[in-house]
Amino acid sequence: MLLSVRFLVVVAIALGAISSCQSKANEQEVATSNRTDCRTIEHEAGKTEVCGQPQRIVVLSPGILESLLALGVQPVAYGDLVAFHHGDYDNPREQIPYLGSLVTQPVANVGQAWEPSIEAIVKAQPDLIIGVSSNRQIYGTLSQIAPSILLDVTEPEINLRAISQAVNRSQQTEQLLKETEQRIATARKTFAPVVAQNPKLLLLYSGQLKQIILGTYDEPCYSLPQELGFQLVSLPELENSKLNSRSTTISIEKLPQLNDANSVIVLGYNWGKGKQLNNFDRNQLSKIKQAWQENEIAQSLDASKAGRVYFIPLYLCGGLPGAIGTELYLDELEQQLLSP
Repeated sequence: MLLSVRFLVVVAIALGAISSCQSKANEQEVATSNRTDCRTIEHEAGKTEVCGQPQRIVVLSPGILESLLALGVQPVAYGDLVAFHHGDYDNPREQIPYLGSLVTQPVANVGQAWEPSIEAIVKAQPDLIIGVSSNRQIYGTLSQIAPSILLDVTEPEINLRAISQAVNRSQQTEQLLKETEQRIATARKTFAPVVAQNPKLLLLYSGQLKQIILGTYDEPCYSLPQELGFQLVSLPELENSKLNSRSTTISIEKLPQLNDANSVIVLGYNWGKGKQLNNFDRNQLSKIKQAWQENEIAQSLDASKAGRVYFIPLYLCGGLPGAIGTELYLDELEQQLLSP
């Protein structure tokens, strides 16, 4: 979204002097005032130089926050993907889904990750801004506030390496990746009997069954079950197509064509307003659970009749694709799919 002239004036006043955004943000390199211990980070918008140890970091999206916290670094400001909470995060444990217990200090709220408040970011006085690909249109402005890097949320390993380099914690990266790999390997053995008995798995995104989405096979929500050994089910006409490159929306009437699945995981969501953080999982899943139970087509599936339909918040695996989210996703899969 293009910034208004009014916003640019506000930024200019806050910074004291700000030049107009450069037309080619991907060619821009930004340096901090501290010229010691500098690293050049390659990212979605080009290259950015970060020097010294950043102390005031603004993060845009839970996936970025997840990686930062996994490295033992705290942010000063945060923008979530969904506006679950309004106002600053003065009680993170109760206000930030899944990750709040790991945030040890109050954090400023800079709005939604894909459309952050420039005024709020300036007020946070950052020395590093870590955003996502959808922030590309405002990258020039962000870069004039502080060194800024943009990351693709679907690439958690690449992002962890970039973030660790930016915050001077590269030595911890390999250990984190190794621990996650070991955790998945252990889970694969645990799931082996379940996979052997019910190998075919259907994964769907849906809020109330009004729209059903088959995601891409390389997304974290889909890739982890594959690593556990499950065979993901798709529509026959999509099996040999480029489904893997983009999500596909299907109608409820298509579900019977997917009935060879032994089990179904519905990744549910509820982005509506209200007290979403009170029992977050229940609020994310209550509508889709009810819709599934009341829909004749959904109930006609063999997996429904066998009691092998499971519901997991989409925000968990979609919003947290890194080490912390993987652990939480595995815990959820084990709790539901391994239960007698």
